[in-house]
Amino acid sequence: MTPNWIDLDGLVNLRDVGGISTDDGDKIKTGRLLRSDNLQSLTEDDIAALLRYGLTDVIDLRSTHEVDSEGPGPLTGRDDVRIHHHSMFRESDPEVSSDQPHEKVEAAPAEALPWIDLEPSVQVSDASASFYLSYLVDRPDSVLASLRDIAEAPGAALVHCAAGKDRTGTVVALALSVAGANRAQIIADYAASTEKVPEIVDRLRRSKTYAANLEGRPLSSHHTRPETMEHVLAFLDRQHGGVLPYLTSIGWTDADTERLRAKLLND
Repeated sequence: MTPNWIDLDGLVNLRDVGGISTDDGDKIKTGRLLRSDNLQSLTEDDIAALLRYGLTDVIDLRSTHEVDSEGPGPLTGRDDVRIHHHSMFRESDPEVSSDQPHEKVEAAPAEALPWIDLEPSVQVSDASASFYLSYLVDRPDSVLASLRDIAEAPGAALVHCAAGKDRTGTVVALALSVAGANRAQIIADYAASTEKVPEIVDRLRRSKTYAANLEGRPLSSHHTRPETMEHVLAFLDRQHGGVLPYLTSIGWTDADTERLRAKLLND
């Protein structure tokens, strides 16, 4: 299916996953789950458009140091949007998961991007998949909380990280899997971010948080290749019997599944 891109001035990788088919013939409803790059550059018109779209909850997967370095976003502190912060990386600082701005944490520059020099906890033949699977091993608390926040959002939930493709792609793939989405379409949704890589990288290069890390890296190194998500899902099949058994092993319940499916599928 064609990605359901949403054009806003302050985002380059925003889309609604509505329209993805399930294996039993249903479709993910539009206006339930959005995914994007980081929200720091939202304009007032962008915010108004998102509120008209029904946005009520933001799930921010960036590290504490990224959030601190970038500073409060345009949606921080609003009464009409709840912000849930769930880092996908191992961190030495206490985790922040709050609707309120957290106190500033002083971080050394090298700590601001926790994936620099980080050895993945899981090693598979695809390097990106190794990092994605490490999110699941290192931060099962954030995985569960993110999926539950999507399920419990009264309106549209928006999941984002920095680029909106790696951490975001992993969590969204899990959510779609719980809803019974067709695997080929889950993989295609993940891979769609490649189309936006030039704009994503250009935007991140203008940020002091990410610029140095991007120096010298070819655009192709940022691509979301279908085989990467295939590796992730195949690993979960081999090790756990699938996404749902993996989630069950970290505390996910049948009631959680019912709520998330209702959120994404029910009228």
